[in-house]
Amino acid sequence: MADLPTIANNPDIRFLGKLLGDVIRAYGGDTLFERTEYIRAASVDRYRANGTTGETDLGLDRLDIDETLDFVRGFMLFSMLANLAEDRQGITAEEGATVDAALKRLEAEGIGHDAVMKLLDHALIAPVLTAHPTEVRRKSMIDHRNRIAALMAMKDGGIDETPEGDKVEEAILRQIALLWQTRVLRRERLYVTDEVEIALSYLRDVFLPALPALYQRWDRALGSRTPSFLRPGSWIGGDRDGNPFVTAESLRAALGKASEAVLGHYLDAVHALGAELSISTDLAPADAGVERLAEASGDTAASRSDEPYRRALSGIYARLVATHIKLTGKPAPRPGLLTGQAYPDPQSFRADLVAIAHGLAAEDKGPLATGGALGRLIRAVETFGFHLATLDLRQNSAVHERVVAELLKVAGVEPDYLALDEASRVALLRAELSNARPLTSSFADYSEETAGELDIVRAAAEAHARYGAGCITNYIVSMAQSVSDLLEINLLLKEVGLYRAGETPSAAIMAVPLFETIGDLEAAPGIMTEWLALPETAAIAGKRGHQEVMIGYSDSNKDGGYLTSTWSLSVASTALKPVFERAGIGMQLFHGRGGAVGRGGGSSFAAIRAQPFGTVQGRIRITEQGEVIAGKYGTRESAMVNLEAMASATLLASLEPDQLSAADTKRFGAAMDELSGAAFRAYRDLVYGDEAPGFRIFFRQMTPIAEISGLKIGSRPASRTKSDRIEDLRAIPWVFSWAQARTMLPGWYGVGQALAGFEDKGLLREMAECWPFFAASLANMEQVIAKSDMSIAARYAALVEDDTLRDTTFGRIRAGWDQAHDGLLDATGQTRLLEKHPALDASIRLRLPYIEPLNLLQIELIKRRRAGDADERIGEGILLSINAIATALRNSG
Repeated sequence: MADLPTIANNPDIRFLGKLLGDVIRAYGGDTLFERTEYIRAASVDRYRANGTTGETDLGLDRLDIDETLDFVRGFMLFSMLANLAEDRQGITAEEGATVDAALKRLEAEGIGHDAVMKLLDHALIAPVLTAHPTEVRRKSMIDHRNRIAALMAMKDGGIDETPEGDKVEEAILRQIALLWQTRVLRRERLYVTDEVEIALSYLRDVFLPALPALYQRWDRALGSRTPSFLRPGSWIGGDRDGNPFVTAESLRAALGKASEAVLGHYLDAVHALGAELSISTDLAPADAGVERLAEASGDTAASRSDEPYRRALSGIYARLVATHIKLTGKPAPRPGLLTGQAYPDPQSFRADLVAIAHGLAAEDKGPLATGGALGRLIRAVETFGFHLATLDLRQNSAVHERVVAELLKVAGVEPDYLALDEASRVALLRAELSNARPLTSSFADYSEETAGELDIVRAAAEAHARYGAGCITNYIVSMAQSVSDLLEINLLLKEVGLYRAGETPSAAIMAVPLFETIGDLEAAPGIMTEWLALPETAAIAGKRGHQEVMIGYSDSNKDGGYLTSTWSLSVASTALKPVFERAGIGMQLFHGRGGAVGRGGGSSFAAIRAQPFGTVQGRIRITEQGEVIAGKYGTRESAMVNLEAMASATLLASLEPDQLSAADTKRFGAAMDELSGAAFRAYRDLVYGDEAPGFRIFFRQMTPIAEISGLKIGSRPASRTKSDRIEDLRAIPWVFSWAQARTMLPGWYGVGQALAGFEDKGLLREMAECWPFFAASLANMEQVIAKSDMSIAARYAALVEDDTLRDTTFGRIRAGWDQAHDGLLDATGQTRLLEKHPALDASIRLRLPYIEPLNLLQIELIKRRRAGDADERIGEGILLSINAIATALRNSG
């Protein structure tokens, strides 16, 4: 095998690792340092020699429980610092993953500027932050990590001293010491308000400055001002599916905090512009628009009598202060001396800023005419409005059915809605939607569930009136299985005036189906055909210009396995395209991707480019969650790289000609149908087959699924019900637990059997070479297999009490892994994993010797805990090891 990468290959890792060692010696003592260093060196040496942990004694059994906790903490921090060092090297775009590169590629294919601008006129790219709990690190840890990154950037620039006067290397050492003494684990489960605050920190500190800067770059690349087509979204505070803690109050709180954050940013920006635009009419005349704003401002200070731009900005600032009070109910952080009338909407605020910009551009004032801080502020207002990020609502269709049934019964319209067949439900709902009469009454008594759902739509209506229609635009229906599931949303919206009947019906919030399981994905084209055939739906969607469909990666994977999930999503997307074309409506797909490959993880650039031809159409939304948010958007630099990758991939996927001929599309599709069918049967037989009760026991005893529930990483319960069925377990802990046990089963099981049984191996190699979809699917699986380890997994399997169950089930898993490994190498033409991706190969193999000791310690701690050891430090050690392994693998859920 190739030589194992060492710390010496990366000077940043070597530098940070040395400082961490100094901290461990200083605060943990020489003994802890020496034992930690011995374990590290022994693990590296034996892994370099054998490519596996083997049976070499690492001395783990000589650690007492307190030393174990410190050792795990040390290895976790090393992994975090190694990730930081690699991220700093990796803050460069994937090949071709910039808008400039995409434009050049399109131009070479005969697709010019006009076609790009026409696409961007109606485009939407939206990374949507969700609170799905897969981030194991506390925000405090991430903050220290980001401070170290900023200090390392100073060091790179040859800066020896921080602006505050500290020596840079000493400041880095202090931050590492603070990390060592910062509690890793949360003591309390996160509340929705905590999740809102965490998301706001990214939106406020990263997205707000990064996006306007990106637009300036794109304007230069295109040679003209681009529409504001990339805007962030969020589910946090609006996603109620399975989370009883998301209420109308949490929705109001999320919207209020977001508005407060963005208005604070605008106030700071206008204040800074006031200081900057010191232009005097003695030297440069101001145009009429600027003079009007100056006169209306009420700023009569003699010192600014010849400075109309400053006077105009004083008036704008006063109006922003009034807007802040109106929307947040709080005084502005810096109130100002003047009074003004609140802006009725972001467009009015933008109009005043544009008037300032026109004044600067009058008479061609050279470098003042374009760009700069004013240009970035105008772009920010276009992108973020007064709401910062569009907040989606989401709830399960079963909840809506019960709520609507109660409303109809209490109103005397239909005594048993749930007993109606689908056709009768649709007819009844359409009749109600055409009637302006409300169903609800303030004098009626409703169940707690119904009252809560009504409170949500009332809060949404209030938000539209307060922040503008952009604050909430989509209502996601989880487990959507019929047209009535969507009509029920409109019925609820009608109760608060967000859906209006009439000759030209309107819906201020779009009902969006989420198709999650394999069966739901297969049914999606039929449901959308019926939905778009309704005259009122067609009228609303036609006015809007598009209809969104969300497709779920997580539950489709848990339901059908990796390959079938991936292919079913592609097939459903392809089948939806002609449905929308026949209806004359634009299609907008919302991809519910997670961080792990089993939940859609992998390169966003490759994933978007691998979408079926003609399905992107310039509009795409993608969920970002858990550790992915910190990894992709933890700093302005990484955010700009990842956002640009999304933009460039969307341009290419929307405008490039089909990369496959019709004949190849048919051939490859038929091959994928066969592969998917074989993979599906293998996966379903293992997880849900005749031996499913035994597999359920095997899974819960082999993996730390029970212990993961002790990680306080989210406000939402881990399971939908109190049963232990795999069907009722959420996808996140399902994937997370297999990753901890180094099995990664959701990311590959079934694929090996499919590849082994496929006769035309040459066709597989052709597909891997020529078809972006198949290439991306194999590349994502390759990462997972490289991070898995069947020898470590076997040690976790030893936790299973029944010998026969353990040997039989794990034997099937190991055989499936061998087939997936060998089949992948054969299809990609490699002699070893990641042979064609040396940087990723080095990154993963550098970590492996540091992960194995953590796995071995976790297994021993789990044994002790399950044997009845009640020492609280045992439980703490397990949770620390879960955190450390997730950090090292860079994968959780």
